[in-house]
Amino acid sequence: MKNKFFNLFLILFINLFLNSNANTKEIFNLDVTEIQITQNGNIFKGSKGGKAFTNDGVSIKAENFEYNKMLSTLISDGNVELRDTKKNIVIKANKISYLKNIEIIIAETNVELRDTENNIIIRADKISYYKKQEKIIANNNVDLLDNKKDIFINTDKITYLKSKEKIFTEGRTLANIHSKYKFDSRDVTLLKDKMELSSSYKSIITDNTSSLYEAENFSFQIKDEFLKASNISIIEDTTTEIGKSERLFFKDGFFDLKNREFKTSSIKINLKKDVFNKSDNDPRIYGASASKENNITLIEKAVFTSCKKTDECPPWQLEASKIKHDNNKKQLIYDNAVLKVYDLPVFYFPKFFHPDPSVKRQSGFLQPRLNNSNILGSSFSIPYFYAISPSKDLTINPILFSNDTKMFQNEFRQKNENSYLIADFGITSDFKSSENKKKNINHLFAKIEKNLKLDDFIRSNFNIFIERLSNDKYLKIFSDNFLASSIKPNDPDNLKSGFDFFLEHNNFLLSGGANIFENLTLKQSDRYQFVLPYYNFSRNLTPIKQASVNLKSKGNNTIDNTNNVRSRIINDISFTMNEKIFERFGLKNNLNFYLKNLNSLGKNVDTYKSSPQIEFQSLIEFNTELPLIKVTESDNQTLIPRLSLRFNPSKMKNHSSLEREINMDNIFNINRLGIDDSFESGNSLTVGVDYKKVKKENKDNYIELSLAKVLRDNIENNIPAQTTLNNKNSNLFGSLEYSASKFINLDYNFAIDNKFENFEYNSIGLNFSLNNFVTNFNFIEENSTTGNTNIFESNTKYTLDASNSVSFKTRRNREINLTEYYDLVYEYKNDCLTAGIKFNKTYYEDRDLKPAENLMFTISFFPLTSVDQKINR
Repeated sequence: MKNKFFNLFLILFINLFLNSNANTKEIFNLDVTEIQITQNGNIFKGSKGGKAFTNDGVSIKAENFEYNKMLSTLISDGNVELRDTKKNIVIKANKISYLKNIEIIIAETNVELRDTENNIIIRADKISYYKKQEKIIANNNVDLLDNKKDIFINTDKITYLKSKEKIFTEGRTLANIHSKYKFDSRDVTLLKDKMELSSSYKSIITDNTSSLYEAENFSFQIKDEFLKASNISIIEDTTTEIGKSERLFFKDGFFDLKNREFKTSSIKINLKKDVFNKSDNDPRIYGASASKENNITLIEKAVFTSCKKTDECPPWQLEASKIKHDNNKKQLIYDNAVLKVYDLPVFYFPKFFHPDPSVKRQSGFLQPRLNNSNILGSSFSIPYFYAISPSKDLTINPILFSNDTKMFQNEFRQKNENSYLIADFGITSDFKSSENKKKNINHLFAKIEKNLKLDDFIRSNFNIFIERLSNDKYLKIFSDNFLASSIKPNDPDNLKSGFDFFLEHNNFLLSGGANIFENLTLKQSDRYQFVLPYYNFSRNLTPIKQASVNLKSKGNNTIDNTNNVRSRIINDISFTMNEKIFERFGLKNNLNFYLKNLNSLGKNVDTYKSSPQIEFQSLIEFNTELPLIKVTESDNQTLIPRLSLRFNPSKMKNHSSLEREINMDNIFNINRLGIDDSFESGNSLTVGVDYKKVKKENKDNYIELSLAKVLRDNIENNIPAQTTLNNKNSNLFGSLEYSASKFINLDYNFAIDNKFENFEYNSIGLNFSLNNFVTNFNFIEENSTTGNTNIFESNTKYTLDASNSVSFKTRRNREINLTEYYDLVYEYKNDCLTAGIKFNKTYYEDRDLKPAENLMFTISFFPLTSVDQKINR
């Protein structure tokens, strides 16, 4: 009690002492727990917490004080908090120095200043508050936060003029506005009264849509989100790789970032490099001025090209008085457009439009086409694409021919979550056939794919397909120029309709369906084959390393030639052992067992009986080979003798008339005959050898020779005679591949009769390339039992330079002494322009098909359009 009374007395004494000093005006009032007075009453030190007051509304709370009466300076430290109630300023720091004579307050270490009147918070290592000027200077690691306006600034130094609501930064400055726009700049000015942020230095601005703006200088109206900038570059999407996002360049302009609108002077737009799915292009648009309003971009005096950037003029460019991009309709509209090729005008379009690159599908007319055919005459078509709904669309393609023939082709597509339908159907009226009769012909191609999504299955698909023609030569008459359907049959002589399914499980595979085949080259009564139904099943029964046991089962019911019926269920079990089990003395041996169960029923066929038959067959196979390797200083040599011994005690179905080809690719296969209802009958030994020599210094220099033949104890008449495997001593089959260097390569396959007197099969392929010259020769000859074919074809190409080339291709049937066709092509090609002249002559004639000579001119401006014109003789 005495200590408290003493402290109170001491505080009153000090106050009375200060008040009684006639030479000094009252400055600070101290209220501290403990105080120490030194230097004749000029230095006052307070400790253990307290407060200091001024008579102009400033109060300071701190752990310690040091007041210099002569300098009118108060230094506070330890959890210091200064409040200026008249100026609405609150400062918190580890240390605050108040220079009262000049009204400067200096705060240091962990400083936070709050302007409660203007909702400003400044944090820094050091802040100087000039009370009379209402100026605040913050240094080092400065953060400024306006919670009310949602503005954040980070920089090296900030000067804040409180009364004028102006903020200046020095050094690199990072600003975040409305949690939407980020600025990376330097020496920025923020005018809070006008809500304007600006800088005269190079700046980077990003927004929450991943767009990026680079500018030499900028002024940003915060409230309206309005940007004014010079020499500005805009990247539409920074989340993508460099070159895969659009980039826009403007000399200067005004940008409404809220509504994504702008008005600028000269503009350069670099589109995504892969916007047209071609990465070596540099698609771009240049213009004298541009504006964007209500999602419509307008470019005046515009130039567009997709060609790679070089120092020279692009191969092609499209110039227009105006290009309008309507983002609502997703269309690019051109006014008074001129297409130039190497700066030479070639086409003029008063007005045209097309979907913008982002559009995958949009209703509208497609590119018109002119064609010419020696059968159909000249033709003209304008396809129309109709987007029915997000999941359905239709392409309508009417074609008018000069001989009064009219074709109406349609392609319908529908894609749902788990299914896809495509149907191509059309009718051709007044077609004049080889009999000089006019008639209507038609086609229908359709395909339905359905993902069943069955539980416990990796894949479960169901498909339906239809191929229907009313004229046997339809696909040859209407080539790709007229019938460009994605589901058109690949083989113009064979059609296939039906359905199938495919089920893939972790333990097995199951597929099946029903098919109708139509061979258009046969007479009406014999052209159809019905496979109703069929299935295929396979499963690995023993997943072990030492051996593998596999089960395969297949079945089908086939009807052909009107009333020939074959019904079969075939079950195969194969037991194959790992060759390492029997590996001895360098020999690689392999022992395999095969079992087959055939259940059959036939009608009007020689192969199967009319009553149900159940048959069992077996085959034992023993394989051995001895790899021999020789390494010298100049090359590596490999010699591998092979033996395959097979025993089949069961009979084989009669397949002697089947056409089959044996060569070095399949002679050691267990089912080298490609027959599913029988094993190869009898006992046989297949003998072969592989030899390869490769130069060490140049692996392009090598020779590879393979030979093999089959020996039997008896003649087997049920084996296809064309293979010669039915004889005791088959042909000698061989292949030779020789590469003298990377410039020349020879590939030769042959078969020599068992007396080594005649070559029954020859296939020679020669590839020669030297600098810009490349040529390929292919010769196929079949004699005696192997067939009756004699064909020579060649393909030669000479590349004049990086863009120009000439090629020649021909095929001659020496059996009938007739050149089937020849093509002579000149082509100019770069990244965005392809032009060519092609001369084609065909000698084939069959009913509605006639020999023809065609001269075709083609030019393609990628990705704009392509133009081709064919002239027939």
